[in-house]
Amino acid sequence: MSSAAPLRFALALLSGAFALLVLLAPDTARKAHAQANAQAKVADPIVQVPGFWDPRRRPERPDLSRVTTIRFLTETDYPPFNFAGPDGNPQGFNVDLARIMCEELKIGCTVQMRRFETLVSALNENRGDAVIASMAATPDVRSKIDFTDPYYRTPARFVVRRDSPIEVPLPEKLEGRKVAVRAGTAHEAYLRALFTEVEVRPYPNDDVARLALRRGDVDLLFGDAISLAFWLNGTDSENCCAFRGGPFLDGRYFGEGVGVAIRRGNDAMRLTLNYALFRTWEQGRFTDLWLRYFPISPF
Repeated sequence: MSSAAPLRFALALLSGAFALLVLLAPDTARKAHAQANAQAKVADPIVQVPGFWDPRRRPERPDLSRVTTIRFLTETDYPPFNFAGPDGNPQGFNVDLARIMCEELKIGCTVQMRRFETLVSALNENRGDAVIASMAATPDVRSKIDFTDPYYRTPARFVVRRDSPIEVPLPEKLEGRKVAVRAGTAHEAYLRALFTEVEVRPYPNDDVARLALRRGDVDLLFGDAISLAFWLNGTDSENCCAFRGGPFLDGRYFGEGVGVAIRRGNDAMRLTLNYALFRTWEQGRFTDLWLRYFPISPF
């Protein structure tokens, strides 16, 4: 074990504890997180890595005698999770995670890219064994396929300009503030339901909403923290802005998490992938992977 491994494992334990708290009591977790940010008076919290694994509930290694290769399917264009590299081969967070899981299982794997709308049918037609494409486990999708345990969630967060005096964006502190949001999304619905004193400014797409924040037309932007972290870490943001407060993880609005999809009733594959995900987290490799793709944490 390298000298960095104990630190990685400690980070994994902390991230798992954070996510477990969110799962058990999302409202309590959000309040505690907001209070901690307020006390620290920082623009962004310590890097949090999502994790849904309880070290006290270590799964048993499944029987892999009949598993030689796992055929993963993924999406063609959803960076940084799945996309075609310069050579046309699949790349991204999900692709790397699939390969790491196969390494942990000591079996082979293939990764094939398909359009997102074809993934469920391809899985059910046995053109692959599992879909790893940031597919949310909604009730509608669950009626067609099964899922492993989630390996990340899609929180919502506020973004402000770096010179903003807003420290912790709680409802009682944002009265009269202008908040950009993409129109027709769960994020807009969440603002209108719980941040009733703000002036909601819906925009037709993410690019226009982000431009409004950069130009100072609004005080804050509220949206999907995964895509916002990718934006903040890229050149398009021009280093204008930063996360402030959060994350917001209400499952009624933002989903219950993202897992690997498998065919209905394929419990053997589900248990195999659950074990592989746990091992990837336990060895600190999930934390390493997450920090490589998200140096600005969505959490």
